[in-house]
Amino acid sequence: MIDALRELIIESPALYVGFGGLMIGVTFGYIVFRTNFCTMGSISDIINFGDYRRFRSWLLATATAIIGATVIEMTGIADLSGSIYLTPNFNWLGNIAGGLIFGFGMVFAGGCTSKNLVRAGGGDLRSLMVLIVVGIFGYMTIGGLLGPLRVAIFSPVTVNLAEYGLESQRSGDILAAMTGLNLTLARNIVLVVVLAAYLGFIFKDKGFRTSPVHVIAGVGIGLCVTAGWFLTGLALDDFADVPIQLASLTYVRPSGDTLDYFMRFTAYSAPSFAVVTTLGAHLGGFIGAVIHGKFAIATFADAKDTRRNLFGAALMGIGGVIALGCTVGQAISGASTMALGSYIASVFIVLGGIAGMKVFEFQLMREA
Repeated sequence: MIDALRELIIESPALYVGFGGLMIGVTFGYIVFRTNFCTMGSISDIINFGDYRRFRSWLLATATAIIGATVIEMTGIADLSGSIYLTPNFNWLGNIAGGLIFGFGMVFAGGCTSKNLVRAGGGDLRSLMVLIVVGIFGYMTIGGLLGPLRVAIFSPVTVNLAEYGLESQRSGDILAAMTGLNLTLARNIVLVVVLAAYLGFIFKDKGFRTSPVHVIAGVGIGLCVTAGWFLTGLALDDFADVPIQLASLTYVRPSGDTLDYFMRFTAYSAPSFAVVTTLGAHLGGFIGAVIHGKFAIATFADAKDTRRNLFGAALMGIGGVIALGCTVGQAISGASTMALGSYIASVFIVLGGIAGMKVFEFQLMREA
């Protein structure tokens, strides 16, 4: 059945990836809108109210995606070693610095990139402007004005794991190299330990276990990421004229990709998975806002609000590219591949968010 489905998709990959990616994005956007799924909000809940439920929901999304990605590899649907997260080029400093910058920026921008996508769908023009700035600064950091500086700082300290006999930065592979364990055994040990740690922390709290909206949000977002791997894995064809890239949900670079697609539409034969999932998340937010009667045009409160949001957006664009992802791209999609860099980036996104909260609160107190 899988082989038949793969053959069907490979015959018209642009059509299936385009429509399928759009539906995944719409589902993601609607879930985020309906459940108020938000990493920045979860950090705020912890600091201000001691409420860990939204944070646990974010971790549950990661755990769900890990299980889904494992099943996808076990069934031969896709080899995630081909994803950008498992490259042997281990940019540990980029994961740290980029995570901190992104996490700090998302506080001032009122939420991470995915949250702003959904909010913009609900009529928030502030979020729309944030997304535009994220896309611009993301592209500037990839190969624009900030590109040479990024390369100069992070390339010299990037570790090529291939020199140590490793084909990827998968945590299990690193454990096998360090201990001499069988590769399959090492991967399984890491998988069990990581899932046990995630699920143990997530479900030990009765408040979370008895909150359906948080459980549904975590599982739903995790399944959306799994669906991304499933779809692009089946569409992967190395012999195609324009091969589909193995990928799942992420929203920093795709914000720039979407702007580029709008500006150079005639240069593309079809929108990429990144573009359709970005537009899908935006559409999902719009659908949720309209259905529930919450669509409303909003804009910046004043000049200070404008400066704060645009400052945060610029940092998210820069940090997201340096870290190779965001609260979805690294902390869920990347972490589902068991990439060491993804776990490092996720930790420092949280630390950056905490630092951003403290600085933001200090500024508000000074302005009061």
